[in-house]
Amino acid sequence: MLKTRLISAAIMIPLVVGGILFLPTDSVALVLALVMGVGLWEWARMVPLESVPARLLYPAIGVLLIWLAWMAPLDALIDILLVVALLWWLGALYWVSRARISTESSVVARVMKSVIGLLVILPAWAALVMLHGREQGGPLFTLFLLVLIWLADSGAYFAGRRWGRTKLAPVVSPGKTWQGVYGGFITSGLFALLAGLLYSRSFKWTVGLVLVSLLTVMFSIVGDLLESQMKRERGIKDSSQIIPGHGGVLDRIDSLTAAAPVFLLGLYWLEL
Repeated sequence: MLKTRLISAAIMIPLVVGGILFLPTDSVALVLALVMGVGLWEWARMVPLESVPARLLYPAIGVLLIWLAWMAPLDALIDILLVVALLWWLGALYWVSRARISTESSVVARVMKSVIGLLVILPAWAALVMLHGREQGGPLFTLFLLVLIWLADSGAYFAGRRWGRTKLAPVVSPGKTWQGVYGGFITSGLFALLAGLLYSRSFKWTVGLVLVSLLTVMFSIVGDLLESQMKRERGIKDSSQIIPGHGGVLDRIDSLTAAAPVFLLGLYWLEL
């Protein structure tokens, strides 16, 4: 299993980094739309939308909404999408902090979870595209965000294994601990500080980047917990088996879906 994970990571990471650094934003937007479409297909399984037509129609609707946002054009909608995303993730923070696992699959529950999937995926796509398309260092900021989340996840994993005692959200994700959260914050905070000093425009800019990064990591945890809750309610371990050794697309981008809108909004707010 570990060998498979490492091989998959060795293939994916260079592709992701190369795509971010060398593809134009239009191409990045298209690739992300395809990735998000697969994510919505996986989300349909967790709702659950059990009929084949429904499971195909749901991601098709999501991709159509992405295309409409791109044609709008996107920069005319991004402020609205970011505010909607922030309000949603604040609500999600409250929700997962008081999570109760429910296996209810009534029509109302399925409609609600379907809408939630769109709120998770669409703003994340828009934020990543706008971040990559920034005039000053768009690809670098995008890569910074990805590395930030990867390091936060790694720091949380190793700190949790070494010192983890106090459960973070035992109902939703019994393996996560507050000690892991602290490890993730420390790792990502040090990375943001180092990046800020190397790319430094001013001390204020560096401090702002660190604060935005820590806030982003906090919401990335919410994204992770939300998907964990969805999977636990559905009684599945992974969103799919599409990535050998890693599960599904959502299993790889769950943290990023919450982190991307918050990170971009933080940059706008601090005028970084």
